[in-house]
Amino acid sequence: MRKIKSLLKKYARPLIGGLIGLVAGYLYWRFVGCSSGSCAITSSPIKSSLYGFISGILIMRIKR
Repeated sequence: MRKIKSLLKKYARPLIGGLIGLVAGYLYWRFVGCSSGSCAITSSPIKSSLYGFISGILIMRIKR
């Protein structure tokens, strides 16, 4: 039980950042997106959401 609590404490910020990025990526695809379909990231909601998820994790991993 202690290991789970310590893992959650250690990775809470990156996971929260990832979830925020996931939602932001999806919303970006939904409201801005790519009308031609030739954009590498924003042409698909899955790609856009995953890109947002990874970006959120990386941003939240930065120590302040």
